[in-house]
Amino acid sequence: MSAAPKLEISAEAIMLAYLAAEDASAERHALHNGEVFAMAGGSTVHALLAMEAGGLLREGLKGRPCAALSGDQRVHINETNVTYPDVVVACPPLERPPLDRHGISNPTLLVEVLSPSTEQWDRGGKLRLYRTMPSLRHVLFIAQTHWHVELYSRREDGVWSLHEAGPGGAVHLVHLGLTIEVDALYARSADFGGPGPETPAPPETPTLIAERGRLP
Repeated sequence: MSAAPKLEISAEAIMLAYLAAEDASAERHALHNGEVFAMAGGSTVHALLAMEAGGLLREGLKGRPCAALSGDQRVHINETNVTYPDVVVACPPLERPPLDRHGISNPTLLVEVLSPSTEQWDRGGKLRLYRTMPSLRHVLFIAQTHWHVELYSRREDGVWSLHEAGPGGAVHLVHLGLTIEVDALYARSADFGGPGPETPAPPETPTLIAERGRLP
């Protein structure tokens, strides 16, 4: 008996099925290499830091072409990878994927609030995917266990660099002409069950240390 032929499903068919399911679902899902994954809800601190980051970016971009968009903005990394960053900064004209009139594929800045369950993926595989996007200039990671941010920036020569900041520090979004002060970002964190400026950083796992060392 001969084996049944393996069915090949096109990337377009997968995308159409994914978008139809998203439109019908109350929950958000990411598409990774053609597979669909549910995006779990975050903590109160996660939600607060995402809103604070969006607010700081919104204020800094007032009167300018670019705008800060919420975590409801669907971002297409390529034809088989789609996700919902916590905050997106996009600059017109927006580029829409052919099959998704609500998605964008040319963000300038992506912000992710790190969670214990997804931090390894965010800093590793997801960051590597993000860095393939031609339009992307900055990726900002925000810790929710202590006051700490990591800013990855694409230089004019295409090389990515990392800048980190803690209490009293700041990171500079050169391409947008903005500065994010750590103290302003975390100012209300402790009031909502999050870390204060003296909260120590948890120990990093060997895997996370290795991921941080993979730049560029």
